[in-house]
Amino acid sequence: QVQLVESGGGLVQPGGSLRLSCAASGFTFSTYIMSWYRQAPGKARELVSSISSSGGTTNYAASVKGRFTISRNNAKNTVYLQMNSLKPDDTALYYCKALYTASSTNYWGQGTQVTVSS
Repeated sequence: QVQLVESGGGLVQPGGSLRLSCAASGFTFSTYIMSWYRQAPGKARELVSSISSSGGTTNYAASVKGRFTISRNNAKNTVYLQMNSLKPDDTALYYCKALYTASSTNYWGQGTQVTVSS
């Protein structure tokens, strides 16, 4: 059965760092585009970053570019999001998503909470 399990969230002070992980199972991870989304209370879910199946192409939302880095390890079926210089506006529930473009099949994780506050 398909599973995406996020971890690494928590409470951090402004300017701090966190590294999120999303461990995948139940599908051929290396063939899927992986993305991180976030949703703050009262706001729509937004795309934070995505990475191609090989890891060779990455994209970032303007609000996180230069501060966040997405990466993946296909041998470990895991995608990461390194978040530096965190701001209170980064506070949200962070989700990972897997997308197989040929069929538009997609899977979502349950989310991990990131809170940036002093």
